[in-house]
Amino acid sequence: MSKRDYYDVLGVTKDVDSSSLKSAYRKLAMQFHPDKNPGDKNAEKNFKEVSEAYEVLSNDEKRQAYDTYGHDAFAQGGAGGGGFSDGFSGFGSFSDIFEDFFGDMGGRGNQRREQRGQDLKYEIDIDIREAYTGIKKEISFDTLIRCDGCSGSGSEKGSGLKDCGACGGSGRTRASQGFFTVERTCSACGGAGQVITDPCSSCNGEGRRRKNRKIEVNIPAGVEDGSRIRLSGEGAVGPNGSSPGDLYLFVSMLDHPIFDRDGIQIYCNVPISVVEASLGGEVDVPTVSGGKVKVKIPAGSQNGDQFKLNGKGMPTIRSTSFGDMVITINVEIPKNLSDNQKRLLKEFNEELSQKNNPESTGFFTKVKDFWDGLT
Repeated sequence: MSKRDYYDVLGVTKDVDSSSLKSAYRKLAMQFHPDKNPGDKNAEKNFKEVSEAYEVLSNDEKRQAYDTYGHDAFAQGGAGGGGFSDGFSGFGSFSDIFEDFFGDMGGRGNQRREQRGQDLKYEIDIDIREAYTGIKKEISFDTLIRCDGCSGSGSEKGSGLKDCGACGGSGRTRASQGFFTVERTCSACGGAGQVITDPCSSCNGEGRRRKNRKIEVNIPAGVEDGSRIRLSGEGAVGPNGSSPGDLYLFVSMLDHPIFDRDGIQIYCNVPISVVEASLGGEVDVPTVSGGKVKVKIPAGSQNGDQFKLNGKGMPTIRSTSFGDMVITINVEIPKNLSDNQKRLLKEFNEELSQKNNPESTGFFTKVKDFWDGLT
């Protein structure tokens, strides 16, 4: 079953602001929390779904990745390095929900959060031979790299950082609302707790700059169409020296003029003449490995007959085993016959008996019986 849209899960629109997003999550979290619905599996499932949706949409980088790629952004490890699996768990107690919105009265809410860099997506095309052997390829893409002028700090050389005056260096600000003290990320420093005194002239204090980057990537043998390969730390660099995101390779297989592929199985259609099908013979069949195999065609072979070559298919990814190759015979009917060839075929046809064509003889016998039954 496909996952529901995260915005639909929380009952919000795509332009929802952070405050409304928190309010929607808090309402649903209270409604479905397992402490409030003991033994209710459906409520537990809904709570996990709501928590997963909020975890993504409340994070700017994850939300941007989700808006761009949908749920694909978090497949096989997910954006942000954490991701979600079908076994997502860990819903905690009511106090965890209150800490999300009002901060930890004991002080745990003052932990600073690093603004991790953005995850990137790159689509790469490979042919069946490259998928069979595995390959190293150089790719290039636009990304954000660490600024050389300030080594990613965002400050001019010789200058430094000072504690943010708005939050006193904690990265969080507090305000009283009724009986509660509401704690929020400091808007002045973005939660970093420090501000730059003299911004770097090369990057305007961001600590990173845009550049076209080239890297060599490894495509493992046996990779399939639609595979996603995660390259940890190869995404965009985060602001002010924070860690980079990940790069996701989306693999697309190019069509091949000879071979078709289904998982680790290889399929190949081999045309043969009517004479070869009738008398039998041998044909050389290419394999995806680059070699060839001599296949014996039995006399009397029919169109569509198949032969399996064990171990001649694709390798299983990260394994020593291989799939099989299936040969399908296509009996080719001759075209553009000369008068002499037509004469010979007519003579040949006159020599045929019911034993030579058992299927057609049997079929037309059944047709005659069918018509006789109607009368």
